[in-house]
Amino acid sequence: MRVLFVVFPWRTHLQHMVPLAWALQSAGHEVRVASGPELTDAVTASGLPAVPVGPEEPVFGRVEREQGEVYQKLVEAHGEQNDILVDVCEDREEILTWERLRWGSRFLAATSRASNDAMVEELVEYCRWWQPDLVLWDWLSHAGAIAATAVGVPHGRMRTELAVEDRARRHFLRVRQEQAPEDREDPLGDWLGEWAQKFGAEFSEEMVTGQFAIEQMVGSMRLESPSPHLPLRYVPYNGPSVVPHWARRDPAKRRVLATFGLSLATDPATAASSLEQLQGMLDALADLDIELVVTLPEQFQRELERVPGNTRLVEFVPLHAVVPSCSAVIHHGGVPGFLEAIAHGVPQLVIGRAMTDIGERGPRLERSGAGLWIRGDAPEDLDGGRVREQLVRLLEDPSFGEAAGRLGQELAAQPSPAEVVRELERIVER
Repeated sequence: MRVLFVVFPWRTHLQHMVPLAWALQSAGHEVRVASGPELTDAVTASGLPAVPVGPEEPVFGRVEREQGEVYQKLVEAHGEQNDILVDVCEDREEILTWERLRWGSRFLAATSRASNDAMVEELVEYCRWWQPDLVLWDWLSHAGAIAATAVGVPHGRMRTELAVEDRARRHFLRVRQEQAPEDREDPLGDWLGEWAQKFGAEFSEEMVTGQFAIEQMVGSMRLESPSPHLPLRYVPYNGPSVVPHWARRDPAKRRVLATFGLSLATDPATAASSLEQLQGMLDALADLDIELVVTLPEQFQRELERVPGNTRLVEFVPLHAVVPSCSAVIHHGGVPGFLEAIAHGVPQLVIGRAMTDIGERGPRLERSGAGLWIRGDAPEDLDGGRVREQLVRLLEDPSFGEAAGRLGQELAAQPSPAEVVRELERIVER
């Protein structure tokens, strides 16, 4: 069969799809990966064929413009109080008023338009020519659902994060039904419906959720959903990488990895912690008897005032090459670091609210006993002393490692990519 992956043009969104794409190719199926041109090099570096669709303009520029327009309307209507934008992790009925849900849906629809509109026309044109049997789309890439609907083929949504926005969507639809008919706006549904109508189809809620979801999150943490889902074992892929010499032997001291993704380099405003907070963390951990490995872009390494003797700064290291040798992992909540730590039974400390679902995933991590979460609602929460306090807890209390080991066993028991391929074959054959 022919399988088309559609992915938001961001490397980490691609990387969680690659092992399943490899498994499909190994089983003899044809695979293509469609995304914005800015992701082409990352796709081809994985050994998969790329189908560039849409303009050369980086997607984050478009997203920033669309979100800015919605936010400006919000300010005009309510003043400078962005708390009216619903937290997608919020599920208390008394908090989820129609006003909050309505603005949240407008904001989500603006983001979805900016992320997808520019690629839809070319993507549908390609699908009509290539005629895929199945479309699998990254959770932000509704263009995949639009194209699959346009050509009438099965489609599924791939996700690593918890499906908090799907739960928020169900809240929205329920409260929407309680409104007067003339007030029942649905920005996301209307946007998808316009595209479906353009290609001779009709909107259905499956264009929001996928006809099924492939979920890599460890099963005991996933949110319940009425939509069918296929669990998938996490298999690491961090892009082309080299295992450095220092990572080829056991560390002389307990090793702790601190990694904060690409946000500090690409969008400091949304980073989990600032460079100043990172310096504070390094200072606070300087006297611990550990080997602290910190991934940090070179330009920020040069801006640090002090690098303690127990700290190793690197620009990049493949997570699966270093995490097994670690006693703890500190990160910003990104799913690769989160699942990598679980896969190897390593306790983890999550810092901040950089990830959309972390307001749900952080507490679930703490309830599992496999790690801790510093929310960072106030700047002082992220100071070095707080990080040190929580890290010492992880290192000294063996219960965290035991709980992480149990989660690792659970994750390893989920179906492998090869097993999920067989399920996908059955879905297409129906």
